[in-house]
Amino acid sequence: MAGLRLEGLRITRAGLPLVALEAEIAPGEVLSVMGPSGSGKSTLLSAIMGTLAPSFAMTGRVWLDGREMTRQPPEARRVGILYQEELLFPHLSVGGNLAFGLPRAVRGRTARAARVAAALAEVGLAGFADRDPATLSGGQKARVALMRMLLAEPRALLLDEPFSRLDAGLRVQVREMVFARARAR
Repeated sequence: MAGLRLEGLRITRAGLPLVALEAEIAPGEVLSVMGPSGSGKSTLLSAIMGTLAPSFAMTGRVWLDGREMTRQPPEARRVGILYQEELLFPHLSVGGNLAFGLPRAVRGRTARAARVAAALAEVGLAGFADRDPATLSGGQKARVALMRMLLAEPRALLLDEPFSRLDAGLRVQVREMVFARARAR
């Protein structure tokens, strides 16, 4: 089955159950996980990513596009995650942050620069490639982090409140762009 499948996924901490989920999310579908703070939403995303902290225990299996990923390291999963905090690399320019996300198949300085410029234009930041991330507003940083993740061409997108730093109008526009890209895969 293409898409993301969580098979008997159970996460515990100190022996206490935190999350139990069985789900199949087809390509282009969106699954929203809601709950109060501390209910395990971010922990669930970490389990799918393969970055679950050692203080948690997980049983069950994670499948992506018909391949079991449960024991695969995060970099082998090709899953993109974006948290509420934008987590840009401070030692790289805005363009360098975006270029970091590009697949290795995009070769040559000109091709990479063109992809970065197109991505910046898509999120309303044309001409920002040489800027230092520290000079950006919170909303601008969020858009750069989002585009870096999308440029990596992940097979699944995990979003942990990434639009919360955007003003209302921009939030709708960016959310629509992300979901349109997800559905097109």
